[in-house]
Amino acid sequence: MTQTWTRSLPAISPETKPFWDACRERKLLVQRCRDCSKYQTYYRAFCCHCWSRDVEDIAVPGTGTVWAFTVAYQNKTPGWEDFVPYVLAAIELDEGVKLMTNVINTRPDAVHIGMPVKVTFVDATDEVTIPYFEPR
Repeated sequence: MTQTWTRSLPAISPETKPFWDACRERKLLVQRCRDCSKYQTYYRAFCCHCWSRDVEDIAVPGTGTVWAFTVAYQNKTPGWEDFVPYVLAAIELDEGVKLMTNVINTRPDAVHIGMPVKVTFVDATDEVTIPYFEPR
């Protein structure tokens, strides 16, 4: 089902371009530091743990659990008013890092902390694909 995307789109910078390119290929990337071996999200040019600049992109399976969430029942931001109610969640990936995202393809009242989820991708435009999560 093709929908017209009405919400804002991410600002893609040279630093985040590999992440967004991978999303278009239905792959979820996180970064891992080659010096301390820790994972991180969101994308940046250095390790948030040890400050090393030696970070690499790692494709991950995109499985995890709902760590925290809230349900938005109203939002007057252009493009979001027709999307309510929606679930905004912190997802803890199996690799231990957390992502802020939406949980889709389920009723908001079915979402719970500890719920197993997996990544799914929604094409916002021909150039931008957004990673969301759904029950697994």
